Amino acid sequence: MPSCRVSLPVLAAAVALIAAPAAAGARAPSVAAVQRGLDGLVGAKGGPAGAVATLYRGGRLTVVRAGRADVKRRRAPRATDHMRIASVTKAYGGAVALQLVRDGRLGLDDTIGARLPTMPPAWSAVTIRQLLNHTSGVPDYSKSAGFVDELGTDPGGFITPGQIIDWVRADPLVFPPGSRYEYSNTDNIIVGLIAEAVTGRAFPDLLAEVVFEPARLSETTFPIRRLTLPVPFLHGYVGDEDFTSLISPSGAWASGAIVSTPADMNAFIRAYLGRRYFGAAQQRQQMRFFPGGRSSPPGPGRNSAGLALFRYRTRCGTVYGHTGNFPGYVQLAAATADGRRAVTTSLNIPAPTGRLLARLRAVQTKAVCALLR
Repeated sequence: MPSCRVSLPVLAAAVALIAAPAAAGARAPSVAAVQRGLDGLVGAKGGPAGAVATLYRGGRLTVVRAGRADVKRRRAPRATDHMRIASVTKAYGGAVALQLVRDGRLGLDDTIGARLPTMPPAWSAVTIRQLLNHTSGVPDYSKSAGFVDELGTDPGGFITPGQIIDWVRADPLVFPPGSRYEYSNTDNIIVGLIAEAVTGRAFPDLLAEVVFEPARLSETTFPIRRLTLPVPFLHGYVGDEDFTSLISPSGAWASGAIVSTPADMNAFIRAYLGRRYFGAAQQRQQMRFFPGGRSSPPGPGRNSAGLALFRYRTRCGTVYGHTGNFPGYVQLAAATADGRRAVTTSLNIPAPTGRLLARLRAVQTKAVCALLR
């Protein structure tokens, strides 16, 4: 890929990367309230050009949308638009890992040292469980000087998982494993590499066989060498700049490279909570939550971290899922504990901050309440 340099202000924004019933007496907003919320986001200062939400309940998918998929054309976002789902990818990798646990090929208390002896010795005692719930202490490569330099000088260049690890290979653990929570994109890169080592198969092939095919996710791919999105797609913006095809997803790999649609993402999260990929024993382990573990960006309500899964306790009830943040896209996919109801929200901007983030989380809460009515 030819090199190009991204301006520092735009780069700074881009590096921000990478079921319970409704509570008694709770006022549950309707789908119309979700529509008003999306309209408000699109109209807010710094808000997205477009937004789309999907709600699946009673065997039916309801789509709510506002604004534009492309600022140059008057077309609203659709549930069939392709987009980068960012860190929601981590849940798909979690499905692969937990299936390996179910099959006895991997243990949650297996260590990096035992499974990947070529990794830095300082990380050797970290377990699979700690990688999946972000209590590992492994440094986050997306905060490294190497990653920032690569993104600034050659954002479209191909990056291998080995290069990602090399950016933080010499760094010590940030804290003793298991002692606290801190979100690290490196955790999921290591999980992907361990899955490859255990099976002898490439991670993209594992995703296709273990995750995409069983749930019939026909519009979901892991295109680490392709910059453009399949048509139709939701354009992603950072400020006034179109980032849709600017940054190589290879730099996110198992941490955030999947491309999907709102409809497919909804189908995945239902399958994930509905135990399509692993059994009740693995889900019990998955749902041992670490208090205070917030997804990135934080999802609706009070967040807690499980294994490649977050719990979102809202005023209307609880859902489980994952958020995602990639330059140009911010995502949420969540479902009830049984996987029978699910909600997604997608905006074509990076994760907002301050008042706009609070507003997004409020809209997501309205969507959860509408889902659980």
